[in-house]
Amino acid sequence: MVAVRVKPGASRARVGGRHDGPHGPALVVAVTARAVDGAATSAACRAVAEALGLRDRAVSLKTGAASRDKLFTVELPDGAPGDTALHRVALLRQTET
Repeated sequence: MVAVRVKPGASRARVGGRHDGPHGPALVVAVTARAVDGAATSAACRAVAEALGLRDRAVSLKTGAASRDKLFTVELPDGAPGDTALHRVALLRQTET
């Protein structure tokens, strides 16, 4: 699982940075979509998938539909090493946006 802090309504979409949230250190995901009818959550799912080099369907919301602090489940392709995805998330958390 990946803890994410969503920033809806951003001027540009970007993935990177760290936010100490209720689920631990979270990856900051800024999206241009507004927080209306789940648009920002859907955009954040797609952004996380793209940042990890996965298909959109590989990332899904576990908890936090009505919150900026979310937990996403990440399904890796068969044979893909999980530590590579975790390493990528750790690197993105260290990135300043």
